[in-house]
Amino acid sequence: MKTTIERSALLKALNHVQSVVERRNTIPILSNVLLEAENGVLGLTATDLEIEMREKVEADIAQPGAITAPAHMLYDIVRKLPDGAQVEISTDDSVSRLVLVSGKSSFALQTLPREDFPAMARDEMPVAFALPANDLRRLIEKTRFAISVEETRYYLNGIYLHVLEDEGQNLLRAVATDGHRLARVQMNQPVGAEAMPAIIVPRKTVGEVQKLLEDAEGEVSLQVSDTKINFAFDNIVLTSKLIDGKFPDYTRVIPTQNDKTLSVDAKSFAQSVDRVSAISSEKSRAVKLNLETDSLGLSVSNPESGNANDELSVSYAADAMEIGFNARYLLDIAGQLDGETATFELADSGSPTIVRDDKDTDALYVLMPMRV
Repeated sequence: MKTTIERSALLKALNHVQSVVERRNTIPILSNVLLEAENGVLGLTATDLEIEMREKVEADIAQPGAITAPAHMLYDIVRKLPDGAQVEISTDDSVSRLVLVSGKSSFALQTLPREDFPAMARDEMPVAFALPANDLRRLIEKTRFAISVEETRYYLNGIYLHVLEDEGQNLLRAVATDGHRLARVQMNQPVGAEAMPAIIVPRKTVGEVQKLLEDAEGEVSLQVSDTKINFAFDNIVLTSKLIDGKFPDYTRVIPTQNDKTLSVDAKSFAQSVDRVSAISSEKSRAVKLNLETDSLGLSVSNPESGNANDELSVSYAADAMEIGFNARYLLDIAGQLDGETATFELADSGSPTIVRDDKDTDALYVLMPMRV
C-alpha cells in the first residue's frame, strides 16, 4: 500500500474514528484502525465490537492495499504535523511496518494484518428514513444529560427512540431518564419511520453521533433493525448495537394533575441556583425553593459551610409551598431551555415537577424533588 493525503483531511477522519477506540484493550487489534486504499479513496475503520465507524477520504493512491495500525498513536502523530503538510503512508511487508513520511519527519509503526480486524455483521436493516441533522442534534442534546450512568439499570443507559401517535399526530420521540429526572423531546415522524421498532441507543453511541453532528449539515440517513442502528453522514457511516432491554413505561412518571404554575425568567433562575449552590455540600447539592405569591426564595443550608439565600420576582398565584431539588439537576434542565421563560408545574413538595420551555413546546422535563 502506498498513498499520499493532505494532513488536515487525514486528521479530521482519524479524529472521528479513533474516538471509538477504547484506551485499554485486552484484544490488541481493537486498538488499531483499519486503513484501506483503493480507487482514489482511503477508508478508515475503527470498532470496539459494539460500535463501528467507517469514513472515506480522497487520497492519491499509488498502490492499493490495506493494513491496521495503532489508532491513537497514528492520530497523535498526524495531529503534531504542520498545517498543510502532505502525508505519505506506505507499508513495508517484510517487517510488518506502516511507514509515515511528511517532509523530513518519518515514523515506522507496528501493524497487524487486516485479516485479524473484526467486521461487524451486516444485518438486514428493514427500516430506513432520513432526518435533518438539526433535528437529530436537537433530539440528542435535549435528552442526553438525563441518561443514567448506573450500570445495574443498563436499560436506562441510553436514549429511548420510538414512534407513536399522540392526539392525532404521528411523532418520533426521544426519552432519557436516570430515575431522578426525565427528558422527553419529540418531532413530527419522518417519512419511512412508521414501522421503526422501539429502540434504546447506548450512551457511547449517542456521544459519538453528537460529535459527528457538530460538522453535519443537510440530512442524516438512519437504518434500524431490532438489534442495530446505522447513521450515515456524507462520508461517514456509524453502526452500533442497541441495548437489549425493555425501557420502562415513562408515561407513568409524567404527572397530569399538577395544578400550581410558576413562571420564571430562565436565565435569572439558573444564575440564582448557581449562586446559592456554591455553598451546598457535594453530596446532597440540595436547594430549597420557597414559593409565595409572585415571589420565589432560593436557599441552601450547609452545616459545614453556612447558609445562602436569594430571591426572584416570578409569576405565581397558587398556595405557598416549599420544595427541594438537586441543584445540579435544576441547572442541567435550565441549560436545555431555548426560551426566556421556564414554566414549572407543581403539585406538592413530595411529587414530581414538570418543567416546560416556552419556546419549544415539544420538549418536556420531569424532576423528582428531594427532602431539604
